[in-house]
Amino acid sequence: MKPRVTVLTLGVEDLERSLLFYRDGLGLPTEGIVGTEFEHGAVAFFDLQAGLKLAIWRRRDLAHEAKVAQTPPSSTEMTIGHNVASKEEVDRVMDQARQAGAVVTDPAHDTFWGGYSGHFMDPDGHLWEIVWNPAWDTDLL
Repeated sequence: MKPRVTVLTLGVEDLERSLLFYRDGLGLPTEGIVGTEFEHGAVAFFDLQAGLKLAIWRRRDLAHEAKVAQTPPSSTEMTIGHNVASKEEVDRVMDQARQAGAVVTDPAHDTFWGGYSGHFMDPDGHLWEIVWNPAWDTDLL
């Protein structure tokens, strides 16, 4: 397998609510919900960096597509890491997420490894980490 991830799909309970959170609250670019003409097909895609998209899809439709039982969601299954260029940018993004309706679970703070980070949950409990790592090249961010 080549290390090429192109879409991260999050299962959500309420597609409209999540669309508002990611598009209007966090400012991620999207064409909105597409695929409504198909049973189990409604989805929204958000453009991230070159070649990578974030998708939101109803949990029940995701379970149907993958042929798995829908189980209770858990915030501890994974995090989405959003790296930024400064401590101040961590603070700005965390505040933007809070204002959009996110639950801040771990306010931004200096980390034991020399960085600065905080965590929030989106309306469906998906966990995001906003982080500044002084060892990473910020020109790439």
